[in-house]
Amino acid sequence: MKIKVTTTSQDVPNDFITQHGADVIGVLSGFDRLRLKGTLRAFYRPQFMMGFLSRRSVLLKDFALFTKDWTERVRAAARQLAQEAKVPLTYLRGSSQRKEALAREQATHLGIQSGLLGVWSAVEPCLTYFVRKDAREKKLVLKLEPGKCLHYYFYYQHAQLGLLHLRLQTWFPFGLHVCVNGRHWLARQMDEAGLGYVQRENCFSWLQDPAKAQALARTQLQSSWPMLLQPLVEQCHPHSVELCRQSGLSYYWSVSESEYATDVMFQSPEALARLYPSLVHYGIKHFGSTDVLRFLGHKVQAHGRVSGKYQGQILTSLKHRPEGLRLKHEANGNSVKLYDKQGSVLRVETTLNRPHEFRVYRASERDPEQRMRWQVLRKSVGDLHRRAEIGEAINARYLQALASVQAKVSAGTVSRRVCQPLCKEGRHYRALNPWSAQDATLLETIARGEWMVSGFRNRDLRAALYPGQASADQQRRQAGKVTRALALLRAHGLIKKVSGSYRYQVTTNGRQIITALLAARQAEVEKLITLAA
Repeated sequence: MKIKVTTTSQDVPNDFITQHGADVIGVLSGFDRLRLKGTLRAFYRPQFMMGFLSRRSVLLKDFALFTKDWTERVRAAARQLAQEAKVPLTYLRGSSQRKEALAREQATHLGIQSGLLGVWSAVEPCLTYFVRKDAREKKLVLKLEPGKCLHYYFYYQHAQLGLLHLRLQTWFPFGLHVCVNGRHWLARQMDEAGLGYVQRENCFSWLQDPAKAQALARTQLQSSWPMLLQPLVEQCHPHSVELCRQSGLSYYWSVSESEYATDVMFQSPEALARLYPSLVHYGIKHFGSTDVLRFLGHKVQAHGRVSGKYQGQILTSLKHRPEGLRLKHEANGNSVKLYDKQGSVLRVETTLNRPHEFRVYRASERDPEQRMRWQVLRKSVGDLHRRAEIGEAINARYLQALASVQAKVSAGTVSRRVCQPLCKEGRHYRALNPWSAQDATLLETIARGEWMVSGFRNRDLRAALYPGQASADQQRRQAGKVTRALALLRAHGLIKKVSGSYRYQVTTNGRQIITALLAARQAEVEKLITLAA
C-alpha cells in the first residue's frame, strides 16, 4: 500500500506545546542518524561485471588474482592514510564492539580535535562475486552471492558534518556506507553562526535561539550529497577514482536508514520527570493498531479500519535503555519512538527502513517530459527532503495524540465538572458517569485516535456503538440516541461542532478529561488502594 502524506508548515505540535508551554523552552526537528549507502550500481549486475573483465582481458580462471590485486591496493591505501594521520589501524575480532565509543576514547587519548580519529577493521558479511562451476553448462560462471570480507571503519571529526564514519568493503564491488548525525552537523553549523547551545551526546538540552537553529537544520536538506561526500570517499578509497574512470560509473548514494527526531526541550529534568511516566502509560494503554498506522501515515477510515490491503505486523514495546525508558510502535519495519533523553529532552523519533510505502511528488526518471506526479518514495538521497516532511508529520501526529496528558493532576480535579449535572441555555443535562458501561463506552469511542484529526459524524459514532445489521426503525432509534449523546457531550464541553460540516471533534479540554477518566477506570484496584493508603 502506497501512502501519500501531505505536510505543510503548520505541521507542528501546537496543542502539545500549548498544554505544556510553561515548562517547554524550545522545539527542534531534524535528522538524527542518517545511514547512507554508496554503490557502483552496474557492478551488481553479473553481465556488466563480465563485460568489465572482458575489456581487460581477464579470464574467469584469473578472477581471484585480479580482484586480490584490487583488494591489496585498497588495504594498502588504508594503512597509508592511518600512518599519515598518525592514528592506529586496529583489527577487531568481533563486529559487535561500539566503534564510536572507541573513536571517542582514542580522540581523547591522542588529543585529536579534528580530522581522522582512527581506523578499525573487522570481518563482516557482504555481497560479492565468486567464480563457480556450472555442472550443466560445464563451464565457469560468475555469481553475486553473500560472503564475508574485511571492512574498514574510518572515523572522522569532520569540519562540516561533525562526528561520522565511513565503512568500506575491501572486496568487489567495494560498497560504501557513511553514517552521519544531523545533530552533530547542526552543532558545527551553530558554531559557525555564533549561536550558543548545550549539547549532550546527540541532542541539545538548551539552544540560544531555537528558531535560528531550526532554520539551520532545514538547510541540511539542500545539500548535494554526492559533492559533499566525494572528498571523503577519495580520501578513504583513493583507488575508486581509477575504478570509476575505467567503468564509466560513479557512486550512487541512497539512504539505508533514516531517523528523524523532534526534540521538546524542557526547563528542567524535574518538569519532564513529572510528565514522562504519564506519557508512557498513556501510549502503552491507549494507542492501538489503528492509531499506530495513522501515526505512520496510513489512511484510517472512520469505522477504524485501515484503507487498502495492509497485511503487516504491528508491534508496541517498552524497553529500559541506558539513556532511559523507550516506548516504540512499529509497523512493517517503520517505527515511531518516544524517549526521555539527557533528563530534560522529550524526543519523538521516526525511523524509516521501508520508504516504498510512502510517496513523493516528482517526475519519473523514465519520463522524457518530466511531468510531476505522485511516485513511490525512493531510497535515493534525491528524496531525502520528502523523508524529512514525512518524519516531521509523523512526529507531529504522535505529539498531538499526547497533548491531552497532564502531569500528576488527579482525575477528580480534571473531571469534577463533567461528573455533575448542569443547566445550559434553559436545558438540563445529566452528569456523566465514567464507571457506567454506557458512558465509558461512549467516551472510549469518541477518544479513538482515527477521529482526532478529521473528526466524526453521527453515523460514524452510530456504526461504532451499534455494529451489525439493523432495521430501518432500529436505525432511527439509534440515530436519536446518538443525537442526544452528542448534545450531552457538547453541553459538558467535551466535543465541539466543526463549522460548516456535520462533524464533531473532541476539544483540548475534552481530551484531558477523557484521558483522566479512562485512566482512572482502567487502573488496577491494588494500585488505587496503595495510592489511597
